[in-house]
Amino acid sequence: MTEKQYNQKRACALAGIDRRVYRRVSKLPADTEQRDRLKTLSSERRRFGYRRLHILLKREGWQVNWKKLYRIYREEGLTVRKRSGRKRAVGTRAPMAIPARAEPKVVAGLRV
Repeated sequence: MTEKQYNQKRACALAGIDRRVYRRVSKLPADTEQRDRLKTLSSERRRFGYRRLHILLKREGWQVNWKKLYRIYREEGLTVRKRSGRKRAVGTRAPMAIPARAEPKVVAGLRV
């Protein structure tokens, strides 16, 4: 709106939104303390998801709705870190040595 010097009515019509929506100021609290604590907990406990972090916050005395916590968790881009895959051998391996002659099986003292 400021770049093209459109008035508010024209800009909102082009964007397809109502002018009241553009002017509306959110009355919800910012939750900055909760967000900061959630970030620090998730960086300490990388394998914990939002459910486990919710339990940790409750233990610390925070009154948090799990739905709100999940919304904050997604907005901050927090995810459970994936575990790394199994480490495999690098390079080629030496083939197994095949014995020249098969050893006889011995079962309970008898040769089979």
